[in-house]
Amino acid sequence: MKQTISFFLFLLISQYNFGQKRAFVLYNEEGQQIEYDSLLQQIAPVDIVLFGELHNNAIAHWLEYEITKDLYDRRQLTLGAEMLEADNQDELDLYLNDEIDAEELDSLARLWSNYKTDYAPLVNFAKESNIPFIATNIPRRYANQVYKGGFEVLDSLSQEELNWVAPLPIPFEPELPGYQKILTSMGDHGSIELVKAQAIKDATMAHFILNNRKEDSLFLHFNGSWHSDYHDGIFWYLQKYEPDVSIATISTVNQEDVSTLEEEFIGRADFIICVDEDVTKTY
Repeated sequence: MKQTISFFLFLLISQYNFGQKRAFVLYNEEGQQIEYDSLLQQIAPVDIVLFGELHNNAIAHWLEYEITKDLYDRRQLTLGAEMLEADNQDELDLYLNDEIDAEELDSLARLWSNYKTDYAPLVNFAKESNIPFIATNIPRRYANQVYKGGFEVLDSLSQEELNWVAPLPIPFEPELPGYQKILTSMGDHGSIELVKAQAIKDATMAHFILNNRKEDSLFLHFNGSWHSDYHDGIFWYLQKYEPDVSIATISTVNQEDVSTLEEEFIGRADFIICVDEDVTKTY
């Protein structure tokens, strides 16, 4: 009788677990569902993880924080982010070293409007855990100049300004799938200069990742999915600059139904976070 009751309870629990609506599902590159622990196990040994987010996606930001905490239990870490620009590294270091407070960081650095809700938790975890946090992105004013005038405008930068940009001239491959997708998705607004502006960001982020990567440490980098999807963008530059480095990529996508990964997202990254499109956005 006890065995019968136990089996009945098991069936009820199973039906409840498998019947409930899920906010997200994790998939591998082939579109097969995987568990969170499997994701951690596979990314923990690599040199660099590129976590591609949708900037306003609450699930992506929560998972960034959880993955950071759980990887910290397994590896030495260095963190870095697109959302902080290289010429603000001094201000960021002052904050990490308790020499200025959060309000002063906000006034001194160019923080994104969603910094307090979406990125401050990562920076604060780094601060509390004594983890280096690297501002990897090119100052946006230089990317804007490239958008207007191509790579040539960078030749006029001072030596100090060149310290915040990938070494020139940068390699450039406009036929990369991600760059071609920019051209097609932007319609009349797409241009080779827009792709070059994306490329100088990708090259600069790759440069600062590699410059700050430590042996026997994992560099966990947060960036918009556009910058690492299809294993190009930052990924391409990392391999171009240091071919032997091991890299894992994560991408975030939205779907109406997360139970099966849609065909267009298969192969987008090594791991795909498929989020219900109704999940509340952070902005």
